[in-house]
Amino acid sequence: MNCKQTLTLVALVISTLHVGAACLSDAEVNEMAANMAAKTPAATPEGLSAADGACSRAKLNGLLEKRLGKVIGYKAGLTNPAVQKRFNADEPVWGKLYEGMVLANGATVDAAFGARPLFEADMLVRVKSPAINQAKTPMDVLRAIDQVIPFMELPDLVVQAPPKLNGAAVSAINVGARLGVAGVPLAVPATRAERYAMLDALRDMNVVLADESGAELGRGKGSDILEHPLNAVVWLAGALGKEGLAMKPGDLISLGSFSPLLPPKAGLKATATYRGLPGAQPVSVTFK
Repeated sequence: MNCKQTLTLVALVISTLHVGAACLSDAEVNEMAANMAAKTPAATPEGLSAADGACSRAKLNGLLEKRLGKVIGYKAGLTNPAVQKRFNADEPVWGKLYEGMVLANGATVDAAFGARPLFEADMLVRVKSPAINQAKTPMDVLRAIDQVIPFMELPDLVVQAPPKLNGAAVSAINVGARLGVAGVPLAVPATRAERYAMLDALRDMNVVLADESGAELGRGKGSDILEHPLNAVVWLAGALGKEGLAMKPGDLISLGSFSPLLPPKAGLKATATYRGLPGAQPVSVTFK
């Protein structure tokens, strides 16, 4: 085989490796956004690389911002190894949160709030300082936030075939951000000793999801999220920085799933409790 034939073969192999992997087209993203607005299942993105997923998410975010308005924060997704396994992923992903997505504790929500609606026990933190964008440890994060907020996330997997979603495709659908219910904020304490106590409590807490009768629907530990839930913010800071983005004071950050993702049913009242986190009040949602 001569040099020219070798180069041709190499080019053919490279092109074959990229077949089916590309950023979603403008038309495909427009159609997905229309499906999301109509709460009808969209075509399932397949064959995307991580870069393709990020590119597709950026296009979708541009459309969502026109329809939903102001960005109020970010969600880190696939931060729990069990959830990563479900979506055949080996790293977290992120999406944007928009105005109107975060509802008050005890909210009543249509069980069909999305095309593929789910609910899970989660947690928010509120950014106090732009120093959060340089955070390398959970303590760095704690110094740069002023609230820890119990949160029931209500994501929407959007697509016709959710089992076919992988990490890149989850990124492409803005990590399914749709709605969530926020509980009573817990202030970050001022003293060093109290902050270390809060860090330990966040890592060791048991988050329990139950129905109105008290029957358990799911549970998890704080450490199920990247060994410490505030590590989700450390990861997010790095991921946003790679795309020239940064968290701002006042932003709300969703940390990820402590419980399995479950389908809502009309008449169900679900409550998440944060056992072992002093001062944390339960957060509830009722589906109609």
